[in-house]
Amino acid sequence: MCGRFGLSLDDRDVEAAFPSYHLAAGVTWTPRYNIAPTQPVLAIKNDGAREITALRWGLVPSWAQDPSIGSRMINARIETVAEKPAFRVALRRRRAAIVADAYYEWRRNGDGTKTPMRIHLRSDEPFLFAGLWEWWRPRDAQEGDPGLETCAILTAAPNGAGLAAIHNRIPIILRPENRDAWLAPGELTPTRALSLADPIPADAITWYPISRRVNSVRNDEPSIIAPAG
Repeated sequence: MCGRFGLSLDDRDVEAAFPSYHLAAGVTWTPRYNIAPTQPVLAIKNDGAREITALRWGLVPSWAQDPSIGSRMINARIETVAEKPAFRVALRRRRAAIVADAYYEWRRNGDGTKTPMRIHLRSDEPFLFAGLWEWWRPRDAQEGDPGLETCAILTAAPNGAGLAAIHNRIPIILRPENRDAWLAPGELTPTRALSLADPIPADAITWYPISRRVNSVRNDEPSIIAPAG
């Protein structure tokens, strides 16, 4: 699974990195080094607006009675996403891309301890996770209630031995050539959508161990991504 990631750019740098998209009105971003589920993330929805907007991480299906279900819907497995009731409609109609420049996984050591690893592109460029988004509103909402927009990140089996040695799942980083098609407005067949959610090659990714201070979501500053030891 992917349960923690970072985006250490500010909003101006995010726009510069993805010049085909622009920040939505009122959306700002300061560097984050330890983003956790239920927190805001920057994302692009396939609604045709070509905006970088804010969504809450943890997808809440439109039919959910309680938005707390989102804390358990942070990831969608690519092997089952087309069949799961919480995700199957979003795969066809509401795709998203979540902006990041690293994610974290915990490698299990021989003595039973775990070492947090910061995983990022060799180029150190920011990237886009393949994701899904939904809009939820309580049934008793008052007129004018904007509701809640949420998202989940698609995950897959590791596509390289090095990544597999760290964890048995990877978040899907979209290939640059697939971004526009993934974010095109309108409906895609599950087969077409899944073909676009093809992870970037494993040799484009690298990683290094970092401090266990990342374990606590309260620690959210540059020092947590310094190489450990």
